[in-house]
Amino acid sequence: KTLSQHIQHLKVSLSRTLDFFPPLSGRLATIHHDDNTTSFFINCNNAGALFVHAKAYGVTVSDINESGYVPRDVVHSFFPLNGAKNYEGTSKPLLAVQVTELGDGIFIGCTVNHTVVDGTSFWHFFNSWSEISRGFDFVSKPPVLKRWLLDGTISPIRIPFSKIEDQVSDKYIGNIRVPLLKERVFHFSKEKIAQLKAKANAEIQLENTKRKISSLQAVLVHLWRSIIRGSNGDLDPDKESSYRLLIGARSRMNPPLSQQYFGNAVQAGTVTIKAREVIKRGLGFVAWEMNKMVALHTEEKLRKFLECWVQEPKLLTEGNMAANALVTSSSPRFDVYGNDFGWGRPVGVRSGAGNKSHGKITVFSAVEEGSIDIEACLLAETLEAMGNDSEFMDAVTV
Repeated sequence: KTLSQHIQHLKVSLSRTLDFFPPLSGRLATIHHDDNTTSFFINCNNAGALFVHAKAYGVTVSDINESGYVPRDVVHSFFPLNGAKNYEGTSKPLLAVQVTELGDGIFIGCTVNHTVVDGTSFWHFFNSWSEISRGFDFVSKPPVLKRWLLDGTISPIRIPFSKIEDQVSDKYIGNIRVPLLKERVFHFSKEKIAQLKAKANAEIQLENTKRKISSLQAVLVHLWRSIIRGSNGDLDPDKESSYRLLIGARSRMNPPLSQQYFGNAVQAGTVTIKAREVIKRGLGFVAWEMNKMVALHTEEKLRKFLECWVQEPKLLTEGNMAANALVTSSSPRFDVYGNDFGWGRPVGVRSGAGNKSHGKITVFSAVEEGSIDIEACLLAETLEAMGNDSEFMDAVTV
């Protein structure tokens, strides 16, 4: 097959895959109520997803995959609908795919509306697409499309119009100076991760508990400490520094939600510590604080959060993100390198421009089983300082 035939095959297989995932080919719809509230729902009207075929023959796979720093302008151009907001899903596609021909390969970039799916559901869709592309007639793990709602919840949920006005206005972003940001990928091998995990757990040596600091918690705190060291005095050591994680809810429910539950089933959790303490108290102490925060996110806490949110919805905007916060998205548990569209496994993964600001940390599994790639979006000077931080880089494979 020619490359053009392969790309046409991708388009056809995408269309067939969407038959199993109807929300992704729909649009958001609204209901305006007499009490100045609005409700949103997904109208599965088969309006379609966007498919773009682009060419960038001057770019090679190694230009992207073998560069420590991400060529942001190039990589971000491989994703469609840059700058689109979630609420624009009433008129814009909820899923957009761009297949870009490179000099020696292809890049498949996806943009998806986060009101429709979380990371688990996105990779479920992407894994299923690769199956259909390989010739499957059906997806091996059909999505569960039935909605889960709290008992007694008024459906659809009503959001005060004033909150929606805040979301769509530009008052949060009108006068913000955009700093010089760069993105860099740090690779942690399976062996280095095991060393960090062992070090963190050895430092706390807790008795009467079976809980242990996880590999990911150890790696993220190792990163956090280096970011603070690399702030070059811009961060007051007595100010609080926060790390925000997205915590999966499917397995925390009783009975558990299916891993194939299609939608959003996550809750944000934050651990906050003074910057000075993050450095002074060491890897184990900070990682254990993160571990305790995650452990507190029980089914009871999740239900209480949802009850409160329904009563007083809070919409996330750029303006209400803490200045000294790191935010991690994605997960090394997502099956990235198992995706085979019929011509072999992928050789790399990068994320697009969506939700990128100082402190955005994206975590992926790496090519080697058990290893992790961390894509860090930070101030240029912070990333440079981290590259010169011997304590941090000792755990990084260059």
